[in-house]
Amino acid sequence: MAALTMFEKVWSAHEVVPETSDTPAILYIDLHLTHEVTSPQAFSVLRERGLPVRRLDRTLATMDHSTPTDHDQIFGGVPIRLESARKQVEQLERNTSEFGVELIGLQSPQRGIVHIIGPELGATQPGKTVVCGDSHTSTHGAFGALAFGIGTTEVGHVLATQCLLQRKPKTFSVEVQGRLGPGVTAKDLILAIIGRIGVSGGTGHVLEYRGEAIRAMSMEERMTVCNMSIEAGARAGMVAPDETTFAYLEGRPRAPAGELWERAVDTWRQLPSDPGARFDREVVLDAGHVEPMITYGTNPGMVLPLSGAIPSSGDEVFRKALRYMGFEPGEHVAGKAIDVVFVGSCTNARISDLRAAARVMDGRKVARRVRMLVVPGSQQVKKEAEAEGLDRIFVEAGAEWRESGCSMCLGMNGDTVGAGKYAVSTSNRNFEGRQGTGARTLLASPLTAAAAAVTGRVTDPREFLG
Repeated sequence: MAALTMFEKVWSAHEVVPETSDTPAILYIDLHLTHEVTSPQAFSVLRERGLPVRRLDRTLATMDHSTPTDHDQIFGGVPIRLESARKQVEQLERNTSEFGVELIGLQSPQRGIVHIIGPELGATQPGKTVVCGDSHTSTHGAFGALAFGIGTTEVGHVLATQCLLQRKPKTFSVEVQGRLGPGVTAKDLILAIIGRIGVSGGTGHVLEYRGEAIRAMSMEERMTVCNMSIEAGARAGMVAPDETTFAYLEGRPRAPAGELWERAVDTWRQLPSDPGARFDREVVLDAGHVEPMITYGTNPGMVLPLSGAIPSSGDEVFRKALRYMGFEPGEHVAGKAIDVVFVGSCTNARISDLRAAARVMDGRKVARRVRMLVVPGSQQVKKEAEAEGLDRIFVEAGAEWRESGCSMCLGMNGDTVGAGKYAVSTSNRNFEGRQGTGARTLLASPLTAAAAAVTGRVTDPREFLG
């Protein structure tokens, strides 16, 4: 029998009807995560056609994109100030109630960013197909799941049929040899990978992250890497499940237990790519050569090490991006004065990310004229951080400590960056206007973001780590 990649194993196990030259495959979906932004039209289609949700037991809803992170608007009885956000939250509450979908509501202690609470609850598991109406569903691939974002029409398809029409992607091995150096993080690695293969380098492929550096990572680090697979144009990103994966999942509320756990682990151990499995594309990187990274343009592929200078290009799109950002070719981003620091998002708002930022902030102050927001990825992360005293470190430094949500990752919930202002952000996209009209986003790790908050300038975090 031919050696198979992990992706091929998961795909074949969920292929209801194979694709032909004329028609895509029909793929069964194990877990459908929904939120308030991309689901309203899908529920409307069900209502118009008199259709129920086919598998309520495989559907889970939460609210995160539009939700405010201000305490009073969630727990203090103050109405949600942004009308569009309030309407989306209220519509999700009505839709889930009408159709019987489980909703992790606004005041639930389990609420948070959808791609953080799925793993946190143990709903995300190896070998599953996972979809959500959000690009960064690739996060869940860190568990050996085939996870990808879908559009609103497809959200309706899954609600009604628990299946999707899909063309089978190709496979792409991203092998990372060696180990990351001190002060260099999973965020720096994925930015380096995107810089290497480009924002369209993974188009039509599922990336499998492999090698010593990946195996050495915690689950939270693997989630950061897989999260940004879409920024390389990939359909999904995956990491083979191993003992690190099993240790993370065991005992979580929605993970198997008892004999079911043992049987599940036995199955999951069969998922890694077979020796000799062939990939359609391959790239190899040396983790030891990766430095702290920072973006300088308006897509994540416009990225360089903090020690580097902005390149030149005759491409008009490239020049337009530099004009928007206020940069010139040959300029160093390191040392650039900044206005805002955001630590949060589905990329970097887990407890390990907050610990990393707090390590730099402890005993220091946010620079004058700099605003810093620290937004936990879930209420559980918030609770854990507060139990460790991380909130006090941030607040005493002069940062704002918020309730969980997508927050400043995208300017649709009241947390925005002003026009022309520079924000060092631990999020995943630096598109024009992503964080607010005219906002200039510099993507970086939590360590680099915290270092910038303290100095008021883009700074190599290794200066603070001894």
